[in-house]
Amino acid sequence: MQLRRGHPPRKAIVRIVIGLVLLSQGAALFGDLALAEIVDRQPALLIALNPRNRNLTLATNQLDASTYYLVGFLRLIASDPLYYLLGYWYGDRAIAWTERRSRTYGPLIREGKEVFRRLAYPLIFLAPNNVICALSAATGVSLGAFVALNLTGTVARLVLIRQLGAVFESPLEGIVDFIAAYRIPILILSAIAVAWTVYNEFFAENSEMHTLVELGQDDEDEGDGSNDGATEPEAQADDETGSPPDGDPGSRPDYDPPTPRPGKESDDRAS
Repeated sequence: MQLRRGHPPRKAIVRIVIGLVLLSQGAALFGDLALAEIVDRQPALLIALNPRNRNLTLATNQLDASTYYLVGFLRLIASDPLYYLLGYWYGDRAIAWTERRSRTYGPLIREGKEVFRRLAYPLIFLAPNNVICALSAATGVSLGAFVALNLTGTVARLVLIRQLGAVFESPLEGIVDFIAAYRIPILILSAIAVAWTVYNEFFAENSEMHTLVELGQDDEDEGDGSNDGATEPEAQADDETGSPPDGDPGSRPDYDPPTPRPGKESDDRAS
């Protein structure tokens, strides 16, 4: 598959990418929901579902180094290339979506692409979230630079959280014990928070899920090739034959009515 900026590939490929993004979002939501159930029982599963900084911090002291780094690294970078692809394929729409959705990065885009482009490299390294990944591609950050900054920034993030976990090991153990002691109430609160998030994603016009579905629908509409008017060959045929448009023939100034044949005119008059 050849990548072309601003030119999405076949809609089947776009649908696969969007499906993987939605799967990643669903896993993250399930991780938020199941936090109280698995934070002390299956910490590796927690960061595999949702590797946000909070979960990484709570899980780091319960996991050996190899499990923590392997699971955390793979999950953190899993969705970043997908958002980069969407930003690469839908540059202008990705920028418009960011302006609507993000209060933090939207003003930067409104001030100009060059402003964000100067900040893109440190943002990709420090905080490669969904918006940053899509926007970096839309504003022209090369794939090589994106991959290098994303990978090194992810490793640095995991190392920093691991070190902080070792320093604050006792307080973190207390937080995990508290969650385990009040598992059911926290589970209920988590369910309410996840339900509210899902509601907003389905019904808010500027939600990420709504935007992803729109991208898939736009591709389908563009690939349909149908339109309400006459096709181009039909329009050319009309121009060649001089047929008038619907309505008053005189409404088209370049219309030259055909000269009636003498025989036909005589027949009409006789009748």
